Amino acid sequence: MRLFAAVLPPDRATEELAAAVAGLRTLPDADALRWTGRPGWHFTLAFYGEVADDVVPELSARLERAAHRTEAFSLALSGGGQFGHGRALWTGADGDVTTLGLLADRAEAAGRRAGVDMGEHRRYKAHLTVARSRRAVDVRPYVDALRTFAGQPWTVEELVLVRSHLPRSGVPGEEPRYEAVARWPLGGAG
Repeated sequence: MRLFAAVLPPDRATEELAAAVAGLRTLPDADALRWTGRPGWHFTLAFYGEVADDVVPELSARLERAAHRTEAFSLALSGGGQFGHGRALWTGADGDVTTLGLLADRAEAAGRRAGVDMGEHRRYKAHLTVARSRRAVDVRPYVDALRTFAGQPWTVEELVLVRSHLPRSGVPGEEPRYEAVARWPLGGAG
């Protein structure tokens, strides 16, 4: 299974972002970007890639412990930026990003301890991808427009293990499908 750990924003937060993205899609050259849909909006904490079925129980147990050790925290979608010279356009996070980063570190450590090849450690950068491009695109107007975006805060109360189903149809613009395979309450609540 192709898996990652994530924080999923609530519907209210994605509705706010959808309204902002609708404005971005009216900017010149918006068709040069592949816009992600609301079902794919999430904060990836740790990407595990293809995980063998026999490793999933150990990974799940370790993620459950990571969730239990992390208290619920406040977060909001906010601002924007880019990676790879316009290959990814994203909105960021505001609120308790320190705890979000701690949860990401714990999710990565859970993968390593479960035997998942996590590759080289990278410093966590909270982002939710709203558009991608296969080639470099000047996304400065989009980043400028997102700079003032500030969603309402919500309380992050769970850690989610997500399965990614990659597109197989060959239809241009088809997006991956995401399926929550496990959820754990933060701080042992729930």
